[in-house]
Amino acid sequence: MTVKALLFDFDGTLLNTNDLIIQTFMHVLNERFPGQYSPKDCLKFLGPSLKQTFSDIAPGEEDTMMAKYREYNELHHDELVTQYPDVVSTLEQLKAMGIKLAIVSTKRNGMIDRGLSVLGASHLFDIRIGTDDVKNVKPDPEPVLLALERLGVNKEEAIMIGDNSHDIEAGHNAGVRAAGVAWAFKGEEYLQQFKPEYILHHMTDLFEIVKAG
Repeated sequence: MTVKALLFDFDGTLLNTNDLIIQTFMHVLNERFPGQYSPKDCLKFLGPSLKQTFSDIAPGEEDTMMAKYREYNELHHDELVTQYPDVVSTLEQLKAMGIKLAIVSTKRNGMIDRGLSVLGASHLFDIRIGTDDVKNVKPDPEPVLLALERLGVNKEEAIMIGDNSHDIEAGHNAGVRAAGVAWAFKGEEYLQQFKPEYILHHMTDLFEIVKAG
């Protein structure tokens, strides 16, 4: 089946936000739980939504914790994010090939837009699905299925690409093929556990995958 659409997670997949996310969690958690968390502890928070994470850490305090997280994150966003090699140039070539491109993220839409602006890739995506668009976030299939509906493509014609278990599972739960990125902070070996159909070692690997169908 021809590949007509590529669905991308954002954080840690297209833009390196890992330092930003970990520093933000450390700022919030050190204030609430002094000395109880290390940067390594924060790795497990990469992927789930903020609401899921803070519900587990501090039940009943989700809204307060999320507000503090967002305040710090937005203040330091632009200075702490970095770009991965050849992301934008690859996206530009894929779009020129007629591939539909989408973001499927557990971020709020406004912060996706901000990240895309920093990346210089706002013009490349047909749609973006964030937490404002769905009731259930990844690994639930809802965001992926909504993206397919808005793009007008079938499950067999799309691939979900991401750096975390939630991305691969959301793709599979929606009946869509999935690809993990080897530059994921948690590493290729971690992602292999979730049996993605593809592992990207470089963004340009997508060309061969798309051509193969």
